[in-house]
Amino acid sequence: MQANHSIWRLLLPLLCACCTGAACAADAGSRPAGSNTSVVKAGELVPPRIAPPCRPGHCPFAGQHVRVLVTNSVPIGRPVLELKEEYEAATGATLEVVQLPHEELFANLISDLTNRTGRYDVAIAGAWWLGELVAGDYVLAYDAFYRDRRFPKWDIDDVLPAPRSLLSYAGRKYMVANDHDGQVMYYRRDLLADAQHQAAFRQKYGYALGVPTTWAQFRDVAEYFNGRDLNGDGVPDHGVVLPLKAGAQGMFHFMSLSASFVIGPTNPKLYWFDPQTMKPLIDGPGHVRALATLVDLVQFGPREMVGWDVGKGWDHFLSGRAALTFTWGDLGALAQQEGSRVKGKIGAAALPGAQGYYDMQHRTWVTTHTPNRVGNTTGGSWAGVIAKSSKAPAAAYYLLALMAAPQKSQVYAARGWDGIDPGRRSHFLPPQGTAKLETYLRYGWNEADIRDYLQAYHDTFSNPQQFPYLRIPGAYSYWQALDMHLAEAAARQLSPEAALKATAVDFEEITIRLGRDAQRGAYRESLGLATKTARSTAP
Repeated sequence: MQANHSIWRLLLPLLCACCTGAACAADAGSRPAGSNTSVVKAGELVPPRIAPPCRPGHCPFAGQHVRVLVTNSVPIGRPVLELKEEYEAATGATLEVVQLPHEELFANLISDLTNRTGRYDVAIAGAWWLGELVAGDYVLAYDAFYRDRRFPKWDIDDVLPAPRSLLSYAGRKYMVANDHDGQVMYYRRDLLADAQHQAAFRQKYGYALGVPTTWAQFRDVAEYFNGRDLNGDGVPDHGVVLPLKAGAQGMFHFMSLSASFVIGPTNPKLYWFDPQTMKPLIDGPGHVRALATLVDLVQFGPREMVGWDVGKGWDHFLSGRAALTFTWGDLGALAQQEGSRVKGKIGAAALPGAQGYYDMQHRTWVTTHTPNRVGNTTGGSWAGVIAKSSKAPAAAYYLLALMAAPQKSQVYAARGWDGIDPGRRSHFLPPQGTAKLETYLRYGWNEADIRDYLQAYHDTFSNPQQFPYLRIPGAYSYWQALDMHLAEAAARQLSPEAALKATAVDFEEITIRLGRDAQRGAYRESLGLATKTARSTAP
């Protein structure tokens, strides 16, 4: 325990140095949800009550008290508040919801867990926390509860393979399914279907205007539409919008884009570190080419977007002022709300691919005959974990299982503005899933929009090639170092090569602080690799 506490004392300054106060409302792998946009308003959908009240004298957890930690900065914690009355009536337990700003959430939880004070029974946690929580033996595996018929039923196998992989660690279940994050491409369906644009685009680029399947095509479409009036207000608009503010999750866009330049059939896992030595791989040739691609796209967006957070970027797209973006599922749902100028016009698809990737293991570029498209679970994928120090672990699990029940999950995913995004077969339409189109239409979705949106997420999460999610102690410190140097590249203060070289230096310093052997072991375990030493595969 002392060793882990020491690691936390080293980690905390790195984590907290990146942002303070209100500016941190979107910190540490989270995504802002509806309340962080000003163009549209969140809806008022409420999930159904499904747990019947218990009879006096027969309440399963009478007299027990459950304290859950959630954020108050974005709506991701709203479902817990909605459940309070239903949960207490069904269990006889009392539920206390502690709401803190994002920037205080992890610090409060880890302090409580390392000191074994038992203040919190449950936390709605970011998926990147899990490696650290398991390494410290701070959270409870719920495998036995999951099989127990006393609890609300939900099906972990209903979750698609990619987001399902974030719920377990080293073969045991720790996170109860809730939010399923990943980034997809959004495009203006009406613009791509316009006959005049199609003719002009073909004349300029020599091929048909369509939904981009490669990053080169994405660039062409962004360049073509940049400077045109896209919403009829007489003001020139933009080909793309990518909020890239340092300290506000700009690094996630690079992760999602870069995946197809690094991950491929001959290199399915090597992205962050050499698993034998913990040498950073972030400055490899594939990463550098990806960053050059991202920096090139910046010229086709608002000049100010290098200083925009996600909410500001979403506002720009929701106002009809950009032809392309790539981001989380929230945007598709927000586009259906009052105030949106793109409802019925917002297409979605899995992210484009690179036309070749750099194989880290064999140190060579691999040319692909078709676009090398890679799925991702980029983001927080916020889900419940149970503290090992909890005095009421069964009552705590009941709360999380109730929230995971399919009748509620369907509403959370469909309304979207609560920050909970789709990722289960029961969220998708046939033949991929069991959801009904009428459900989404009743919740206010445009039919073409919801069909594109769900297909994009199904394709993303079902792709056998997936961006390797980083789940080790210090994950967010590594991410923040990357974020800072990416911002320097986007602002053209550093070349892509120099920015990633500086990132690699910072990565190495963080690894040394946290202990190379410990980090190596955690990293290998997170990748499902054996811990024995083998030949280095890094360039």
